[in-house]
Amino acid sequence: MDQAAAPALVLASASPARLGLLRQAGLDPRVIVSGVDESALTAPTPAELALRLAEAKAAAVAATLDGPQGPEAALVIGCDSVLELDGQALGKPADEAEALRRWQAMRGRSGVLQTGHCVIDTRSGRRVSATASTTVRFGTPSDAEVAAYIATGEPLHVAGAFTLDGRSAPFVDGIDGDPGNVIGLSLPLLRSLLAELGVGITDLWA
Repeated sequence: MDQAAAPALVLASASPARLGLLRQAGLDPRVIVSGVDESALTAPTPAELALRLAEAKAAAVAATLDGPQGPEAALVIGCDSVLELDGQALGKPADEAEALRRWQAMRGRSGVLQTGHCVIDTRSGRRVSATASTTVRFGTPSDAEVAAYIATGEPLHVAGAFTLDGRSAPFVDGIDGDPGNVIGLSLPLLRSLLAELGVGITDLWA
């Protein structure tokens, strides 16, 4: 693709972690928060739920780019993550008590971080999407460590009540898969989705 013809890149997410991953990879998207009510969507499995949420967010933001002269030329990226544990999809905990229950259930066990990815090319209306899955092996932080972590407020803002790039990193023994996916966005999967749309990721470097 001709660099001059590269469309704008839009991130349909308020996540600073996702924005940080994209910027580290040479991309500098405009951020437009979707406003999608995540609680209104359901799906048979956690992986499908993550995908539906990502698609809904991308679609909502893409719709805002449709003006009187037609849609703005943009690639809209929507993502959403849930932690799958015991077959259940765990998003952001509602409060500190729920975060505590989560950690009591997670420690010493493994879960699967499911992140749905959707990219919409507003020029053609084409949409591509997929879910990336990464197994997370949780350590065994003490009750005092869990309490101290919850007191920081961090787990209330992240899917599964933990993050790999924050204060809970010492409580994760290891992962099997893409670490970026756990943080919020799989760059290798994004590259593949863009390729399906005929866009090279290097063409979008800032």
